[in-house]
Amino acid sequence: MAHMHVMTGAGDKLDMPVIQTITVSDLMIALRRGAEDFWAKPSHYVVLMLIYPVIGIVLTVWMNGFYTWPLLYPLIGGFALIGPVAALPLYEISRRREMGEDPSWRDAISVVCSPAIGSIIAVGAMLFVLFTLWLTSAQALYESLFGSSPPQSFQGLFAQVFSEPGGMTLAIIGTAVGACFALVVLCTSVVAFPLLLDRDVGAYVAVETSFRAVMRNLIPMLVWGVIVGVSVFLGAVTLFVGLAVILPILGHATWHLYRRTVASASMIRDMPPA
Repeated sequence: MAHMHVMTGAGDKLDMPVIQTITVSDLMIALRRGAEDFWAKPSHYVVLMLIYPVIGIVLTVWMNGFYTWPLLYPLIGGFALIGPVAALPLYEISRRREMGEDPSWRDAISVVCSPAIGSIIAVGAMLFVLFTLWLTSAQALYESLFGSSPPQSFQGLFAQVFSEPGGMTLAIIGTAVGACFALVVLCTSVVAFPLLLDRDVGAYVAVETSFRAVMRNLIPMLVWGVIVGVSVFLGAVTLFVGLAVILPILGHATWHLYRRTVASASMIRDMPPA
């Protein structure tokens, strides 16, 4: 029974949320409101501003020590794949601000006590598996083109990509494979975590709702995916320092995108019968 609750929610039957049609202008509104949430409580992000530069330093040392520079680009892309999980406290802050509260970091981390935590973990595990598959695929692609001896510096990787015969193949195919993984993540999780925080509908319904949201709003959702991907890349190339601002804004904006994409329970009650 606990397993069924994780997959299908707390109710006796599947609660299939209603998807609304959005436009690209809704994305801009979501981003603006995400920025407003970020600047309303900037002190909340001091920790993030310290964490991401440290991540960049650790990754640089690790790549230098173990010569794993071919995984640099996949790791940067991986922030976009697992970002929905990392943004859970940000969704909670936006949710509470929407209700007129003045949330603290203690409120933000209260997501671990959410009734839907089992479903959240299930969807998070799915994203972690996709992230692992992405890294494995990137490593396999590199070794198929250049062998198992990686470059010993970033300069060596740069020279391989832009001067050796297989470099452009690595860049083009690697980007295409990464885009496929990103599309799967977009389709399965674009509104899944905000929905689970808002309603305990279960992992299956959350993923299915995300898929329907993308299918109904294909162009705006693809634009959203591009915005997230480009923003994460720009934040990562600054030794991850830029992510201290970019990820919180994107996280808050995702909550507002969810609100514009999935009809609230009160809106559904007010809808005329079909």
